[in-house]
Amino acid sequence: MKIKKNCLIIGASGGIGNAITKKLAEQNFNLFLIGKNENKLLKLKKEVEKENIDVKIESVDLTNEKQIERSIKKIRKTFGKIDILINTPGSFLIKSIEKTSIEEFDEIFKINVRAPFIFSKEFSKDMKKSKWGRIVNIGSSSAYNGFKNSIVYCSSKHALLGFSRALFSELKENNIRVYSISPGSTQTKMGRLSKNQKFETFLKPEEIAEYVEFVISFDKQLISEEIRLNRMKIE
Repeated sequence: MKIKKNCLIIGASGGIGNAITKKLAEQNFNLFLIGKNENKLLKLKKEVEKENIDVKIESVDLTNEKQIERSIKKIRKTFGKIDILINTPGSFLIKSIEKTSIEEFDEIFKINVRAPFIFSKEFSKDMKKSKWGRIVNIGSSSAYNGFKNSIVYCSSKHALLGFSRALFSELKENNIRVYSISPGSTQTKMGRLSKNQKFETFLKPEEIAEYVEFVISFDKQLISEEIRLNRMKIE
Protein backbone atom coordinates (compact mmCIF):
# COMPACT_ATOMS: atom_id res chain seq x y z
CA MET A 1 0.00 0.00 0.00
CA LYS A 2 1.36 3.43 -1.00
CA ILE A 3 1.98 5.68 2.00
CA LYS A 4 0.18 9.02 1.76
CA LYS A 5 2.47 12.05 1.73
CA ASN A 6 2.10 14.96 4.14
CA CYS A 7 2.36 18.38 2.51
CA LEU A 8 2.85 21.70 4.30
CA ILE A 9 1.92 24.83 2.35
CA ILE A 10 3.07 28.19 3.74
CA GLY A 11 1.08 31.15 2.44
CA ALA A 12 -1.92 29.02 1.48
CA SER A 13 -4.35 31.92 1.86
CA GLY A 14 -2.60 33.87 -0.93
CA GLY A 15 -3.39 33.56 -4.63
CA ILE A 16 -0.59 31.19 -5.65
CA GLY A 17 -0.77 29.22 -2.39
CA ASN A 18 -4.51 28.78 -2.83
CA ALA A 19 -4.09 27.40 -6.35
CA ILE A 20 -1.29 25.03 -5.31
CA THR A 21 -3.42 23.75 -2.43
CA LYS A 22 -6.29 22.89 -4.75
CA LYS A 23 -4.00 21.18 -7.24
CA LEU A 24 -2.21 19.05 -4.63
CA ALA A 25 -5.52 18.11 -3.00
CA GLU A 26 -6.36 16.42 -6.31
CA GLN A 27 -3.29 14.22 -5.74
CA ASN A 28 -4.66 13.14 -2.33
CA PHE A 29 -1.87 14.55 -0.20
CA ASN A 30 -2.61 15.27 3.44
CA LEU A 31 -2.44 19.07 3.71
CA PHE A 32 -1.44 21.44 6.48
CA LEU A 33 -2.24 24.99 5.40
CA ILE A 34 -0.65 28.06 6.94
CA GLY A 35 -1.65 31.61 6.11
CA LYS A 36 -2.43 34.93 7.71
CA ASN A 37 -6.12 35.18 6.77
CA GLU A 38 -8.08 32.66 8.83
CA ASN A 39 -11.36 33.20 6.94
CA LYS A 40 -9.66 32.43 3.62
CA LEU A 41 -8.08 29.33 5.14
CA LEU A 42 -11.42 28.08 6.44
CA LYS A 43 -13.02 28.62 3.03
CA LEU A 44 -10.14 26.84 1.29
CA LYS A 45 -10.33 23.93 3.73
CA LYS A 46 -14.00 23.42 2.91
CA GLU A 47 -13.26 23.52 -0.82
CA VAL A 48 -10.51 20.88 -0.81
CA GLU A 49 -11.46 18.61 2.10
CA LYS A 50 -12.59 15.09 1.20
CA GLU A 51 -12.81 11.68 2.81
CA ASN A 52 -9.39 10.34 1.87
CA ILE A 53 -7.23 13.33 2.87
CA ASP A 54 -6.61 15.14 6.13
CA VAL A 55 -6.67 18.95 5.91
CA LYS A 56 -5.57 21.16 8.80
CA ILE A 57 -5.20 24.94 8.95
CA GLU A 58 -3.42 27.44 11.16
CA SER A 59 -3.52 31.24 11.01
CA VAL A 60 0.03 32.55 11.48
CA ASP A 61 1.68 35.96 11.32
CA LEU A 62 4.99 35.07 9.70
CA THR A 63 6.70 38.08 11.27
CA ASN A 64 5.93 36.66 14.71
CA GLU A 65 8.44 34.03 15.82
CA LYS A 66 6.27 32.76 18.67
CA GLN A 67 3.36 32.13 16.30
CA ILE A 68 5.68 30.25 13.94
CA GLU A 69 6.93 28.10 16.82
CA ARG A 70 3.33 27.40 17.87
CA SER A 71 2.43 26.32 14.33
CA ILE A 72 5.41 23.95 14.15
CA LYS A 73 4.31 22.29 17.39
CA LYS A 74 0.80 21.85 15.99
CA ILE A 75 2.14 20.38 12.76
CA ARG A 76 4.27 17.94 14.73
CA LYS A 77 1.31 16.94 16.90
CA THR A 78 -1.01 16.51 13.90
CA PHE A 79 1.12 14.96 11.15
CA GLY A 80 4.32 14.01 12.92
CA LYS A 81 6.44 14.57 9.82
CA ILE A 82 6.34 16.54 6.58
CA ASP A 83 7.33 15.09 3.19
CA ILE A 84 6.65 18.09 0.95
CA LEU A 85 7.13 21.75 1.90
CA ILE A 86 5.82 24.53 -0.34
CA ASN A 87 6.95 28.05 0.61
CA THR A 88 4.74 30.59 -1.18
CA PRO A 89 4.55 33.65 1.12
CA GLY A 90 5.27 37.00 -0.46
CA SER A 91 5.11 40.57 0.78
CA PHE A 92 5.40 43.36 -1.80
CA LEU A 93 6.31 47.01 -1.32
CA ILE A 94 6.42 49.81 -3.87
CA LYS A 95 8.61 52.58 -2.45
CA SER A 96 11.86 54.34 -3.20
CA ILE A 97 14.83 53.56 -0.98
CA GLU A 98 14.54 57.00 0.63
CA LYS A 99 10.95 56.36 1.71
CA THR A 100 11.46 52.74 2.81
CA SER A 101 11.82 52.32 6.55
CA ILE A 102 14.08 49.80 8.29
CA GLU A 103 10.92 48.30 9.83
CA GLU A 104 9.46 47.70 6.37
CA PHE A 105 12.72 46.15 5.20
CA ASP A 106 12.77 43.79 8.20
CA GLU A 107 9.10 42.81 7.79
CA ILE A 108 9.47 41.86 4.12
CA PHE A 109 12.61 39.83 4.78
CA LYS A 110 10.92 38.04 7.68
CA ILE A 111 8.05 36.97 5.41
CA ASN A 112 9.86 36.37 2.13
CA VAL A 113 13.14 34.85 3.38
CA ARG A 114 13.22 34.14 7.11
CA ALA A 115 9.97 32.14 7.24
CA PRO A 116 10.99 29.79 4.39
CA PHE A 117 14.35 29.35 6.14
CA ILE A 118 12.71 28.40 9.47
CA PHE A 119 10.25 25.89 7.98
CA SER A 120 12.91 24.39 5.70
CA LYS A 121 15.33 24.05 8.61
CA GLU A 122 12.70 22.29 10.73
CA PHE A 123 11.12 19.90 8.25
CA SER A 124 14.18 18.99 6.19
CA LYS A 125 15.05 16.91 9.29
CA ASP A 126 12.12 14.61 8.47
CA MET A 127 13.13 14.39 4.83
CA LYS A 128 16.69 13.44 5.75
CA LYS A 129 15.42 10.61 7.94
CA SER A 130 13.12 9.38 5.16
CA LYS A 131 15.76 9.88 2.43
CA TRP A 132 13.00 11.56 0.40
CA GLY A 133 11.61 15.05 0.29
CA ARG A 134 10.50 18.06 -1.72
CA ILE A 135 10.99 21.73 -0.88
CA VAL A 136 9.52 24.27 -3.30
CA ASN A 137 10.32 27.96 -2.86
CA ILE A 138 8.10 30.24 -4.91
CA GLY A 139 10.29 33.15 -5.90
CA SER A 140 9.78 35.80 -8.55
CA SER A 141 11.20 37.11 -11.81
CA SER A 142 12.45 39.90 -9.53
CA ALA A 143 15.08 37.43 -8.30
CA TYR A 144 16.85 37.98 -11.64
CA ASN A 145 16.25 41.70 -12.13
CA GLY A 146 16.15 44.97 -10.27
CA PHE A 147 13.22 47.35 -10.59
CA LYS A 148 12.73 50.98 -9.60
CA ASN A 149 10.80 51.48 -6.36
CA SER A 150 10.82 47.79 -5.42
CA ILE A 151 14.30 47.53 -3.95
CA VAL A 152 13.34 45.58 -0.82
CA TYR A 153 11.12 43.10 -2.65
CA CYS A 154 13.76 42.47 -5.32
CA SER A 155 16.44 42.06 -2.65
CA SER A 156 14.33 39.53 -0.74
CA LYS A 157 13.67 37.45 -3.84
CA HIS A 158 17.37 37.49 -4.75
CA ALA A 159 18.03 36.22 -1.22
CA LEU A 160 15.43 33.46 -1.55
CA LEU A 161 17.01 32.34 -4.83
CA GLY A 162 20.44 32.16 -3.21
CA PHE A 163 18.97 30.24 -0.29
CA SER A 164 17.33 27.76 -2.66
CA ARG A 165 20.53 27.22 -4.63
CA ALA A 166 22.54 26.55 -1.48
CA LEU A 167 19.84 24.34 0.04
CA PHE A 168 19.65 22.22 -3.11
CA SER A 169 23.42 21.65 -2.96
CA GLU A 170 23.24 20.78 0.74
CA LEU A 171 20.30 18.36 0.66
CA LYS A 172 20.56 16.58 -2.68
CA GLU A 173 22.74 13.79 -1.26
CA ASN A 174 19.78 12.89 0.97
CA ASN A 175 17.46 12.50 -2.04
CA ILE A 176 15.74 15.79 -1.18
CA ARG A 177 14.86 17.93 -4.16
CA VAL A 178 14.79 21.69 -3.69
CA TYR A 179 13.10 23.80 -6.36
CA SER A 180 13.24 27.53 -6.90
CA ILE A 181 10.25 28.45 -9.08
CA SER A 182 10.22 32.10 -10.13
CA PRO A 183 7.05 33.27 -11.89
CA GLY A 184 6.64 36.55 -13.71
CA SER A 185 3.77 38.89 -12.86
CA THR A 186 0.76 36.86 -11.72
CA GLN A 187 -2.98 37.50 -11.52
CA THR A 188 -3.17 37.84 -7.73
CA LYS A 189 -4.02 40.61 -5.28
CA MET A 190 -0.31 41.41 -5.06
CA GLY A 191 -0.03 41.39 -8.84
CA ARG A 192 -2.61 44.18 -9.07
CA LEU A 193 -0.14 46.48 -7.34
CA SER A 194 2.07 46.38 -10.44
CA LYS A 195 1.38 49.41 -12.61
CA ASN A 196 1.84 50.15 -16.31
CA GLN A 197 1.20 46.52 -17.34
CA LYS A 198 -1.91 44.73 -18.58
CA PHE A 199 -3.18 42.52 -15.78
CA GLU A 200 -4.84 40.27 -18.39
CA THR A 201 -1.41 39.24 -19.71
CA PHE A 202 -0.20 38.09 -16.27
CA LEU A 203 0.26 34.41 -15.45
CA LYS A 204 -2.66 32.64 -13.81
CA PRO A 205 -2.03 31.09 -10.39
CA GLU A 206 -3.52 27.83 -11.69
CA GLU A 207 -0.76 27.62 -14.31
CA ILE A 208 1.90 27.91 -11.63
CA ALA A 209 0.14 25.27 -9.51
CA GLU A 210 0.11 22.86 -12.46
CA TYR A 211 3.84 23.36 -12.90
CA VAL A 212 4.55 22.75 -9.21
CA GLU A 213 2.59 19.50 -9.34
CA PHE A 214 4.48 18.53 -12.49
CA VAL A 215 8.05 19.08 -11.22
CA ILE A 216 7.60 17.43 -7.82
CA SER A 217 6.30 14.27 -9.49
CA PHE A 218 9.71 13.34 -10.94
CA ASP A 219 11.53 10.77 -8.82
CA LYS A 220 14.38 9.51 -10.97
CA GLN A 221 17.49 11.31 -12.24
CA LEU A 222 15.81 14.33 -13.86
CA ILE A 223 15.89 17.54 -11.81
CA SER A 224 15.10 21.14 -12.72
CA GLU A 225 16.08 22.89 -9.52
CA GLU A 226 15.82 26.46 -10.85
CA ILE A 227 12.85 27.37 -12.99
CA ARG A 228 11.68 30.70 -14.43
CA LEU A 229 8.06 30.96 -15.53
CA ASN A 230 7.62 33.78 -18.01
CA ARG A 231 4.71 35.33 -19.85
CA MET A 232 4.22 34.76 -23.56
CA LYS A 233 3.06 38.33 -24.11
CA ILE A 234 4.12 41.38 -22.11
CA GLU A 235 2.22 44.63 -22.52
